[in-house]
Amino acid sequence: MRTIGVIGLGKIGMPIAELLLKSGFNVVGFRRSAMDALQAAGGTPLGSPAEVARQADIILSCLPSEAALDEVVSGPQGLLHGMRAGQICLELGTYPTIVKERQRERLAQIGAIFLDGEISGTPGMVAARKSAVYISGDAEACESARPVIAGFSDACFYFGAFGSSIKVKLIANLLVTLNVTAAGEAMALARETGIDPHAIIQAVTSGAGNSTQFAIRAPWMVDRKFLPAQGSIELVSHYQKAIKDMATDLGVATPMLDKTIELFNKAMADGLGGHDVAAITEVIVGLPPGGTS
Repeated sequence: MRTIGVIGLGKIGMPIAELLLKSGFNVVGFRRSAMDALQAAGGTPLGSPAEVARQADIILSCLPSEAALDEVVSGPQGLLHGMRAGQICLELGTYPTIVKERQRERLAQIGAIFLDGEISGTPGMVAARKSAVYISGDAEACESARPVIAGFSDACFYFGAFGSSIKVKLIANLLVTLNVTAAGEAMALARETGIDPHAIIQAVTSGAGNSTQFAIRAPWMVDRKFLPAQGSIELVSHYQKAIKDMATDLGVATPMLDKTIELFNKAMADGLGGHDVAAITEVIVGLPPGGTS
């Protein structure tokens, strides 16, 4: 039985660990805070990334910041002190390519392989095996990682050169941010029709106007369920900047994204940064008719 290491047992990493356990893998893990949930699920908490590397066949990491990733890879108890030649680490967090490239170069010094991975999906989608996984980098290593990915996702796509997964994730997140904003506008309109909004949601999700984000977040918009955030306005704003930067570099206009960024900036200014992106409907409701600011 293969042992998989999971580093970063947060909103995404913990559901992945639970699914891997259900799929028959041994799971060892590490996070800086309590790991009671991992132990309760049948996994084994360990004391450092290096210790995870020593016990795991393949490592998955899903970390919240560039600083955390740097510490996990090259800190005093980092992966550099535990990984072996040929061992694979698949990083599933979203960072600029240069950040992941730095980790790849560090681990290559000891013959270990660092892969660029991305998760497309909310924590709930991950838990339901409805997320998609994008991978890029060394082709043979990516192929070796596929059976592990199949333990927590039914959709895995390989995109070739290292760094390609990040670009695909940003394209996917462009659609997420536009679809959420469109859903917010639709539900702001639905409020004023006098029709039962839940009936409207049922009708829309059964027809051509449906989207994944509408199906997930329109009910939250009606019920004003914005906390706890599955994906916060602040987080999505961070992705918006990365998407805009990529589009600028590639010389592609983003007129719809530009308007959406304005709305998200207003949401941040209104103190909604920590709320779920479903709260964008509150910003739209507060705008004057025919206005965007």
